[in-house]
Amino acid sequence: MKSIKQFSALALAGLLAASFSGGAAAADWPDGKPVTMIIPYAAGGFADTRMRMLGEELGKELGTTIVVENKAGAGGVIGTADLVRSKPDGYTIGSGHLAPLSVNPTLMPKNVPYDVKKDIAPVILIEEAPLILNVNKKVPVKSVADLIALAKKEPGALTFGSSGVGGAHHLSGELFAQEAGVEMTHVPYKGGAPAATDLMAGHIDMMFEMGYAALPAIQAKKVHPLAVTSSKRLALLPDVPTVAESGLPGFESYNWQGIIAPAGTPEPIIEKLNTAFNHILQKPEVKKAFDATGGQAVGGTPEEFASFIQSETEKWAKLIKSANISVN
Repeated sequence: MKSIKQFSALALAGLLAASFSGGAAAADWPDGKPVTMIIPYAAGGFADTRMRMLGEELGKELGTTIVVENKAGAGGVIGTADLVRSKPDGYTIGSGHLAPLSVNPTLMPKNVPYDVKKDIAPVILIEEAPLILNVNKKVPVKSVADLIALAKKEPGALTFGSSGVGGAHHLSGELFAQEAGVEMTHVPYKGGAPAATDLMAGHIDMMFEMGYAALPAIQAKKVHPLAVTSSKRLALLPDVPTVAESGLPGFESYNWQGIIAPAGTPEPIIEKLNTAFNHILQKPEVKKAFDATGGQAVGGTPEEFASFIQSETEKWAKLIKSANISVN
């Protein structure tokens, strides 16, 4: 039987633990103090622009300042690794993306110094950004069926560009080739912009492009869109079918981003962040910004985001292994 002295010590320890993990400190957070948001990509890019906009809205929701820090490199790994090493007190959060969370742990495991399940606390899935399958004007096809037929007629002859090995552009192309049962040649570039330029110039045949980059070229009739990788057609391109309805049922591919925190961040803080972002995603001006680039606002619970990360990890790990994709 515990003595009164022993019980008091244990009770005090429990109260202190509760206070740290979600008591008064979490209730007062952020208490007017600035919150740092780490973005694992370079300033000026799509991820940076989107997250800065959301960070500004988050500051309004929390009544504090959001300080953005860009820590780019290694396909998002450097910034993500820096985040997981941060103090789990809610004052450092970050944007979580497809590559560093669900691709690179399989693609280059020796270069990923964190365990997604153990070191990261998912907060919310912000956006699923579908890609658009474009061909250059010289490719003699008008549909996905035409493209598949051409690829089967000339195995390996069709080329598809990407921003580099393991990115959404690349993986979408590999997934398409695998599900269509065709051979195509991957042409990696150092970024999506030079690949898109070569597509318009006719130096590569096709590319799965992000909406924000593809839409201006489509509107200028410099490329021809065949399909979108989302489950439903895009409002901006109502006449362009999905890949799934074009002969590859179940085909879906997104470049997604969400909000994450270091593991151990108090649950009340995670919940407060989740509530704030869910509210932000309902704002008309935010929805308009997403719609303008073909993006889809998601939202939901931390648990749903955790499940999504896991399902994406399993999906792309299977493809990476079966297609023998390597960064070497």
